[in-house]
Amino acid sequence: MDNINKYVVSVAENARKSALMLMKANTHIKNSALKTMINLIGTQRDKIKTENKIDLDNGAKNGLSKAMIDRLKLNDKRIDGIITSLKELIELPDPVSETIKKWQRPNGMNIEKVRVPIGVIGIIYESRPNVTVDAASLCLKTGNATILRGGKEAFYSNLVLTKILQDALRQTGLPTESIQLIETTDRAAVGEMLKLSQYIDLIIPRGGEGLIRRVVNESTIPVIKHYKGVCHLYADSELDTEQAVSIIINAKVQRPGVCNALETLLVNQNIADTFIPKICNALAKENVEIRGDEKVCNLFKNAVPATEEDWYTEYLDLILSVKTVKNVDEAIEHIEKYGSRHSDGILTTDTKTAKYFLSGVDSAAVYHNVSTRFTDGGQFGMGAEIGVSTDKLHARGPMGLEELTSYKFIVTGNGQIRT
Repeated sequence: MDNINKYVVSVAENARKSALMLMKANTHIKNSALKTMINLIGTQRDKIKTENKIDLDNGAKNGLSKAMIDRLKLNDKRIDGIITSLKELIELPDPVSETIKKWQRPNGMNIEKVRVPIGVIGIIYESRPNVTVDAASLCLKTGNATILRGGKEAFYSNLVLTKILQDALRQTGLPTESIQLIETTDRAAVGEMLKLSQYIDLIIPRGGEGLIRRVVNESTIPVIKHYKGVCHLYADSELDTEQAVSIIINAKVQRPGVCNALETLLVNQNIADTFIPKICNALAKENVEIRGDEKVCNLFKNAVPATEEDWYTEYLDLILSVKTVKNVDEAIEHIEKYGSRHSDGILTTDTKTAKYFLSGVDSAAVYHNVSTRFTDGGQFGMGAEIGVSTDKLHARGPMGLEELTSYKFIVTGNGQIRT
């Protein structure tokens, strides 16, 4: 334990020193580092895939689910996606040093509220190695040093990606300790990291509810998080049936193992007799298991009776809870009770009902006739994202560049004193 403590403290100390240097870096040099990252990832993609295969093979041996294996995989398409995100990030404006507001006091004193880096950000995450690049690059663009602590299932993928990112920093003349990976799978390292409030300014956990709750319970450092993504779609009595089916299938099936995938479908009772068999049959063709209330089970013979626990569950798999509701108010009540305030939507052609739903659901992202799968920094035009927050302070929803800054007040004058 002493060795783990010394190691993690050393990483944090180096991150803090790097953050003080990085906060002075201008946009040009930060973008140059991002361009170098693009080149190195492109030329070393075979090495990345080789290391990723070690993780995939280990995951298969250790019984990871298909959904978790999918989250872990780095193929050419996903590596291309990482490169695309970096290119988009370069094009985005750098928020650091932006003047949010300025004013002058009656005594002639000038005050500016200016965006600044947060400092050192610790990212604790599971499975998805693309988070290594997303998180580190967003932090770099905003002048923050990053400490990455990935899951053991992605250890070799995270390690090779971090080495590439550090090489890019080295080639650009930025401190390599601006991006560091905790290079141990010992769970004690997380606990040690969460104690270091003198070095680390913010913790962002990404992963399962168990991991996030542990981080929140143990951290002496501010935490931005979402516990889980129990995302809902409500099929209203007035809707475009074919469009609704397409959206529901996409929201559930496209990538079921992610936090913005659909977990519960609510159907207005006035269309239940026709819509439920149609959507359940369409979902069954995609190998989705239906867990429904009594009405759903009567209308679709392959449905499994849903338990009370099912309505709270983030399956992260090809399983969907389906429930009939009387109206939009009952849908909103269900979401308030069972939801996670992540992403929820309504499928309707009635604009008035849509507005009522959108204003009545207290979630980070709400949708009208759109798949919940779009709650994502890249899809929102933020380049990449460092996570999705269901908190309300200091960030909510997909977290991009602005959410990775704080601010300070710069006050100038000509000798003013307080009397």
